[in-house]
Amino acid sequence: MSETDADDASTEETAAADERAAADGTKAVGDGRVDAVASESETVSERERRGDRDRDRDDVDSAVGDGGLGRLQTDLFVVATRELRTIARTPALLALSAAFALSVGGVAWAGTGGGGGFVPLTLDLLTFVEVLVPLLAVAFGYRSILGDRQTGELDVLRTYDVPRLSYVGGVYLGRALALVAVVVATLFVVGLFVPFLTADIPTFLAINAAADSGVRYVRFVVLAAAFTLVVLAATIAISAAARTVRTAFALAAALALALVLGIDTALVAGLASGVLPESGLAALLAMSPNSAFRGLVLSTAVGVVGGAEVNAGAPLLNGVGLLVWLIGSLAVAVWRVWPAVEALEE
Repeated sequence: MSETDADDASTEETAAADERAAADGTKAVGDGRVDAVASESETVSERERRGDRDRDRDDVDSAVGDGGLGRLQTDLFVVATRELRTIARTPALLALSAAFALSVGGVAWAGTGGGGGFVPLTLDLLTFVEVLVPLLAVAFGYRSILGDRQTGELDVLRTYDVPRLSYVGGVYLGRALALVAVVVATLFVVGLFVPFLTADIPTFLAINAAADSGVRYVRFVVLAAAFTLVVLAATIAISAAARTVRTAFALAAALALALVLGIDTALVAGLASGVLPESGLAALLAMSPNSAFRGLVLSTAVGVVGGAEVNAGAPLLNGVGLLVWLIGSLAVAVWRVWPAVEALEE
C-alpha cells in the first residue's frame, strides 16, 4: 500500500470516528433534554399535588372555621372521637360504669330516698356521689394521656403537628362525654322511679311540696355532672404529668383520697385546733371540690330541711372554687403533655 493510500484510509477512519462521536453527542443531548423535560414534568406534577393538598386543607378549615381556629377544632374533634372509641372497646371501664349504675340504684332502693321524695333521694345520694365519682373519674382518666405516651401514639400525633390544646382538649372532651353520660343517665333513671316509690305520707324532709320537686333533683344532677368534670380534669392533669404507670396510679390514688377525706379532714382539724379562722370558713370550703360541690347541692338542690334553711357556705365562692380547679387542671395538662417546640430546638 502506498503512503497516499494509507493517508486516505486514516482520514476516512478519523472522519467516521468524528461522525460517531457527533451522533453520540446528539443522542446524549437528546437524552439530557428528555431527562430535563421528565424532571420538569415531575416538578410540575409535585407542585400540582401539593396545591391539591393545600386546597383540601383550606376546604376543611373553611368548613369548620377560619385559619388556625378551624384546624384546632378539627384536631380536637378527631381526638375526642378516638377517645370515645377507646372507651367503648375497654371492658374494664364498661364494667365499672355498670357497677356504678347498679350501686346508685341499690342505694336509692334501700335508702329513704325512693320512699320519701326527691330531696331525701338527693341527701341519700350526695355522700355516695362524693365518694364514687372521684373513683370512677380516676379509672377513666389516669391512663388517658400516659397510655398514648407509652405506646408511641403521642409521638405519632406530634408528627402531624397537632396542637397541645387540641390534643388535651380532645382527650378531655371524649372522656368527659362518656363519664358524664354514665353519671347523668344513672341519676336520671333513678329519679324517674321516685314518683312511683314515694310513700303516701311524706317524710318530714318533704312536708312542703314546693321544697320537694323534680326541679331540685335536676339541679343535683347538673351539679353532679359539673363535679364529675372537675375531678376528671384533675385526673387528666395527672396523666399528662406522669411518665410511668406506677407514678400515675399513685398520684391518682392520692388525689381520690385527698378529695374524699384528706382536704375536708384537714379543714376540720385546722378549725378545731384554731389554726384556721372561722371567719374564712366559706372560702376554705370552696377550696375543696367535694366541699364546694356539697355546699352547692345543699344550698340549691336541698335548700330547706325540716323547715330550716340549710347553711352551706357561699354558693358563689363554691362555684368559683370548682371553676378554678377545672381551668387550673386543664392548664397543667396542656403545659405538661409535651415540651414546646421552641424548647426542643434550643
